[in-house]
Amino acid sequence: MAKQETLTFTKFQQRFDSEKACHDHLFQLKWSNGFCCPNCQHHEYFEISIRTLPLFQCKKCNHQTTVTVGTIFEKTRTPLRKWFTVIYWEAQDKRGVSAVFVARELEVSYPTAWLMLHKIRKAMADRDEGYVLSGLVEIDDFYIGAPTENGKRGRGTDKNQVLVALSKNEKGHPLYVKMEVIVDMKRETVETFVKENIETNSTLIADGHRTIPTLKDNYTIEAKKYNAKEDPEHLKWVHTLISNLKSFVLGTFHGLDSRHLQSYLDEFSVKHPYCGHCTSYSISIVELL
Repeated sequence: MAKQETLTFTKFQQRFDSEKACHDHLFQLKWSNGFCCPNCQHHEYFEISIRTLPLFQCKKCNHQTTVTVGTIFEKTRTPLRKWFTVIYWEAQDKRGVSAVFVARELEVSYPTAWLMLHKIRKAMADRDEGYVLSGLVEIDDFYIGAPTENGKRGRGTDKNQVLVALSKNEKGHPLYVKMEVIVDMKRETVETFVKENIETNSTLIADGHRTIPTLKDNYTIEAKKYNAKEDPEHLKWVHTLISNLKSFVLGTFHGLDSRHLQSYLDEFSVKHPYCGHCTSYSISIVELL
């Protein structure tokens, strides 16, 4: 992955110093070769300035559209400058930002800040949806959430259960990660996750759970009981990742609502501190929305 130019906050503010600058940026992204009517593909248009955002009307079929149609900004009443600023914060800070912070700093309501962040996380998740892991892949499950009523730990707890897979290069260094909230570790559940996220013929490095060896027809399996003292390299990176995720959750968000846990896992998967995703993420995420 090519390294992108670092965009400091000062440069960011200079580049997007007005609503028009943000609008023009979206226009260029959407119609890099000039306006094209989404209805009839005609290239000539009238610009109608009767709204906060310019309205473009096709000269041939009279279809009307804006630069935000089909993006996370569609129908928003929040200025694009504020949207771009939140995206910049999200892209630059691997710890993430909270809705409380966004609401305070940008002077928007908490519900507005919360919705903006979740739309951005969804866009980040969609960006990585088609990417699958390959080669050497560490895989394990873990639990996350508040203390539970039954007091049980491990696979008997009623906390949220998550399945995580992390790919490594030939030198054993971590590359990319996939995480998903699951209901159990039954064969059907694990098999679905693995098929959707890991290329066949990859090597799955796992603990001693009985489910993983059942996938041996399509994958090479290296499974053994996890013991940090006797074999500290076994599942080293995936357990480091889990530890960092929990710090991310507690440090920035102070715990999460179970209903929205997956969106935070998606955000962390894109931005986690080891993988190639976060090589100067900067404004590149804006260009994907």
